[in-house]
Amino acid sequence: MSNSLRDQLLGLGFKEAAKPAAPAKPKKSASAPSRQGRDATPASAGKPPRAARPSREEIDLARAYALRAEQEKRERLEAEQRRQEEARRRREARARLEAFLQDKVLNVPDAEHPRHFEYGGKIKRVYVTAEQLRALNAGELGVVQLNGRYLLVTAATLAEAEAIFPEAIALKVDPDAPASDDPYADPKYQVPDDLVW
Repeated sequence: MSNSLRDQLLGLGFKEAAKPAAPAKPKKSASAPSRQGRDATPASAGKPPRAARPSREEIDLARAYALRAEQEKRERLEAEQRRQEEARRRREARARLEAFLQDKVLNVPDAEHPRHFEYGGKIKRVYVTAEQLRALNAGELGVVQLNGRYLLVTAATLAEAEAIFPEAIALKVDPDAPASDDPYADPKYQVPDDLVW
């Protein structure tokens, strides 16, 4: 006993799709007199109403929306082009800096003194020797960030690196900076000599 899919679906409660009803057209018979008196309908009664033409205000508003959308699209394209140009400039500058820093890096593999500094809104560190720490704090050395590493270089190399790619300068100590830049130089923050921990 095989039921068709249609029979099975009907058995499950699905309903048949309604067939579109064909519009009934009145037949005109030759013997029927035409009515042209009070019962006559206007000639446009059987025709669908024509869409009203848009007003001048609607046309102006549509044109303003189109112009605005076009301007926003142009601004987005220009902003994307600026981002791409900036990314290209950064890549080229980073490549020039990498080539420039070949054989100029002073990092020592077994250095054990950490020198902490703020870079990119976070505290970073580079390991240096005792002599390098003194020179770094005196402004004779500096730190360049390249490819996720912090490279120790001389002050002259740091100045040239800054000319090539300023965003890569991670630590540059100015020995002539006034001490007032340090907020903890205020006497109220000084630790007493007799304080015992």
